[in-house]
Amino acid sequence: MSLIIILSVFSAATMLYALWSVITLKKNVPGGLIGKKLNGLMILVALFAISYIIVPFLGQLSQATLSLSMNLILLFGAIYVVATISLIKRIIQTLAD
Repeated sequence: MSLIIILSVFSAATMLYALWSVITLKKNVPGGLIGKKLNGLMILVALFAISYIIVPFLGQLSQATLSLSMNLILLFGAIYVVATISLIKRIIQTLAD
């Protein structure tokens, strides 16, 4: 299995975890401004998840360096989203206590 495929699978799995996290987090928020922001975040995460799943199938990206660079950027983007959701979750838990 090539490094590009491994990075694509790991990136997609990370983003799917982020989507699951934001959906779980949304269930604990009653609404209001935070609820609206989470709805927007959930839509963005869903779009990113779809993008990460589609990336390995884009045949036009034949240059190895371009593909590797793009996959690394996507991986770091997925990690950023997971970190952001974790931060929001901590803020909500702190406000609830």
